[in-house]
Amino acid sequence: MVMKKYKKVFGLILAVSLVTVSFVGCSDNAKEKSNSTAHSLESGKITITNVSYDPTRELYQKYDELFEKYYHEKHGSEIEVIQSHGGSGKQARSVIEGADADVVTLALEHDITLIEQAGLIENGWLKEFDLDSSPYTSTIVFLVRKGNPKQLRDWNDLIKDGVEIINPDPKSSGGACWNFLAAWKYALDNHNNDESEAKGFVKKLYENVTVMDSGARGATTTFVENGQGDVLIAWENEAINSVAEYPDEYEIVTPSISILAQPSVAVVDVNANKNGTQDAAKEYLEYLYTEDAQKIIGENGYRPTNETILKSFSDKFDLNVKLCKIDDFGGWDAAYEKFFDDGAIFDEIYGN
Repeated sequence: MVMKKYKKVFGLILAVSLVTVSFVGCSDNAKEKSNSTAHSLESGKITITNVSYDPTRELYQKYDELFEKYYHEKHGSEIEVIQSHGGSGKQARSVIEGADADVVTLALEHDITLIEQAGLIENGWLKEFDLDSSPYTSTIVFLVRKGNPKQLRDWNDLIKDGVEIINPDPKSSGGACWNFLAAWKYALDNHNNDESEAKGFVKKLYENVTVMDSGARGATTTFVENGQGDVLIAWENEAINSVAEYPDEYEIVTPSISILAQPSVAVVDVNANKNGTQDAAKEYLEYLYTEDAQKIIGENGYRPTNETILKSFSDKFDLNVKLCKIDDFGGWDAAYEKFFDDGAIFDEIYGN
């Protein structure tokens, strides 16, 4: 992760309109999709667009290089993948509003379900690819400054007076939803499953949030580049990459309980059919499960679903952390309705 490279991009993301947001992460030389499609028809080159969430930029830069080479060797024709990144919820809404995604690789199942409900993805997408269309996983950790000056070891330390937390907004960030649920599960486990106590605990935690960015990468920039806050509640890959880039400035704290975060992938069928990219889009997502792709996934701080490859990265990941699952909350539909819909628990505790 090259944090400074993207610093200006985050400001742009905050400044432009929602639909434009979905294309901020595209490479500088990317053409408009309509022009790219026309070029494909003339040259035989296929172009597909992957609309993804904030912290996957570096992963898909590496993966796209691998896939483009594989595709050319297998089919004898060239393919170009255009990347788009932003907060997962915002990205989902941008696709619904017209962003021409061939595939989506978003932070949580719920965001893709919204696109399905808009009629752009066929029913049954969750079972189209292995492991509920989740080719890699992650979890939530704390990123603190070197030496951990405020001795933040677990979720209960984050509610202490004077602790400044950097955390993205669950209304726009999929990672922020995982963060919230991990904190909620900790609170339940430590308060005899009393939901009123859990609500009070999480309310105190969010009272200590001093900056709430729209996406996970923006939150990382606030903490790492801008030097704000005592702790960043972060995707594991964001924390790993931050420590790799600044080994003398940051360290990772794994809380006593976190959550198995399962980003989801899907072909946007209506767009792919229109663009003539259905087969290529499906192959793009299927290839994420191959050994070569799984190694790139691990190298970029995500947990491979291939158990053998995952174990080969045991020096990078804490494989002993206790992880709750989305099923503990009744699945994403139930979790979203209870916690993140307008007027739900997050709005109650955050005073919206």
